[in-house]
Amino acid sequence: MAAPISIPAAQRGDLISLVDLDLLEIREIVRRGVGFARREYSGEPLAGAVIGIYFRKTSTRTRTAFSAAALRLGARIIGYGPDDLQLNTGETIEDTAQVLSRMLDGLVCRTAGSTAELRALAEPSGMSVINAMSAHEHPTQALTDLTTIQRHLGGIDGTRVLYVGEGNSTAAALALSLTRFERTELHLRTPPGYGLEPHVREQAERYAKESGSTLRETHDMSELPPAVDIVYTARWQTTGTSKPDPDWRAVFAPFQVDEQLLDGYPAAWFMHDLPAHRGEEMTAAVLDGPRSIAFDQAGDKMHSAMAVLEWALTSRI
Repeated sequence: MAAPISIPAAQRGDLISLVDLDLLEIREIVRRGVGFARREYSGEPLAGAVIGIYFRKTSTRTRTAFSAAALRLGARIIGYGPDDLQLNTGETIEDTAQVLSRMLDGLVCRTAGSTAELRALAEPSGMSVINAMSAHEHPTQALTDLTTIQRHLGGIDGTRVLYVGEGNSTAAALALSLTRFERTELHLRTPPGYGLEPHVREQAERYAKESGSTLRETHDMSELPPAVDIVYTARWQTTGTSKPDPDWRAVFAPFQVDEQLLDGYPAAWFMHDLPAHRGEEMTAAVLDGPRSIAFDQAGDKMHSAMAVLEWALTSRI
């Protein structure tokens, strides 16, 4: 059995944004995620906890991961769909938070809106709130990604990643997490007009400066880095969003990850947050090829969710 988590209880609680976590907490959550993948736990450490799973947008991996994670850790879950809460009839988010915090130990929430709503839900002290994807950031995806990198590369410090595609919530979370580790390189190739939001890039650049890492974003596929450990892409049409430009596919077309691009990095693994559209952001040969770890990455969502729930709820039950 692995040692219990060692983060002070006062630092545990809500996961709204990665900027709320320090590097120690990120490393600890990743370590526990790897441990859960190796089944280095016993018993039901969250027995007695009740966790709400509230998703207003579609989800296969994240919703299943947190539901399965909670059940495996001994918690009980209550699922809420997009039309189930009285928010739809005009109840305020503050009143909803006051009610739920008196009944739940944790709430895993996907809104695809701003983080302000999540912070309002987290305001009462009785309930941990976990951001399962907002419009601007997908923090639990990044923790999953780091867990997968740790498992396949043996460490995160010094990892070199080439991310190709939209600067969406997944890219934002990757930028806000990988740059915290020492000597990492994150090369983003995002279509013009679809890059990281300025405040995300600026924060990630500050992290990179502090850790001695590299963050570079350009909007074409020229001058690719000479060597990387991971080639990463994401679905061009982010879940729950649409693009105002009717010709956006033509803008994205040069940013496909195909066999030629991946063959330029013969030692690199391929990652994808899924769902995938073969023939768009990557070819079928890449996603289904021998160097793709995208489905292992999907499995690590549950392992990472177990670590996040343990971290968030241990001080609440």
